[in-house]
Amino acid sequence: MEKSLDRKLANIHAHPTTAKDFILADAKDADMAFGLSAPGRRLEPSDGPGRFCSLAEYRDHMREIIHQGLVDILLMSTSSSEILTIEERLFDNSSVTPAARANDTTDIHLVRGGRYSQVPSIPFRTPTIDQMQCGKAVCTPEERKLGCNLGLYSVTFNNDPECDHRTLKAYREFRNEAEQKGFRHFLEVFDPNVPGAVEPETLGHFMNDHIARLLAGVPRSSRPIFLKIAYHGPQFMEELAAYDPHLVPGILGGSSGTTFDAFKLLAEAKKYGARAALFGRKINHSEHQLTFVQFLRWIADGEITAEEAVRGYHGALQKLGIKPIRPLEKDMELTS
Repeated sequence: MEKSLDRKLANIHAHPTTAKDFILADAKDADMAFGLSAPGRRLEPSDGPGRFCSLAEYRDHMREIIHQGLVDILLMSTSSSEILTIEERLFDNSSVTPAARANDTTDIHLVRGGRYSQVPSIPFRTPTIDQMQCGKAVCTPEERKLGCNLGLYSVTFNNDPECDHRTLKAYREFRNEAEQKGFRHFLEVFDPNVPGAVEPETLGHFMNDHIARLLAGVPRSSRPIFLKIAYHGPQFMEELAAYDPHLVPGILGGSSGTTFDAFKLLAEAKKYGARAALFGRKINHSEHQLTFVQFLRWIADGEITAEEAVRGYHGALQKLGIKPIRPLEKDMELTS
């Protein structure tokens, strides 16, 4: 079945200044970062407060998102992808493209009690490309088609030559292996994870220049198919989009926040040149994920404003008999 991601990318590259296509992804790879808390807290815990949803429930939400078919990409951990992509074959007749997190640098080791995110990021990859593609250490050419053929690779630059050199070297090794094995990737460029690494007023410039500088040395055969970055405001998104429309800039969702935080972020980033958005916690921590995704899709396709979407979402929750986490007036506040 044709994947909506491939169709949209082809149209964006064919008509880089006029295409209206927007790529929407649900990032359900949080078990690679948060561990047990990744599936999120139960909205109405039945066995006492503070209980997290199970991994099985987390994967049930993934199945629902696949069947809904409104996102273009579902990003998972390799262990989840093995079950849903290889064993259950859920993507065979779906327009949704499966993807796996290809690396897990130490700055996303966000375990309870951990301090890893406070020191410069160290490159690391738990899954190999073969394991993402076929679920084992070595794939035959035929077996490479069984699992994911798209991965998210993340880099973090901390304005430190030694640390950033390790990051660049690890990414080069990954790209070379991916090209040899026909594995596509999209690139996540995190802001520095060490406080004070860059002056706040120059952060947007620092990030854009790093992206352009890094990819200038990468041939088309191993370039990322799009970018995932923090949204630093209109100036920097416009600057990056104008520099090279074929970079296909996309935004990451960040922490949960209010419903308006999520919807406004998507609308603003799209307005100033973003072509993609990957929301993880904002979707996973919503009252009803399928309804939340439906409104994200309408915003991404230009059918509704962020303000209209919040009101519409609350109306939909009322019809479903679901109590919202916040009253409408609080959920209309911009907090991030």
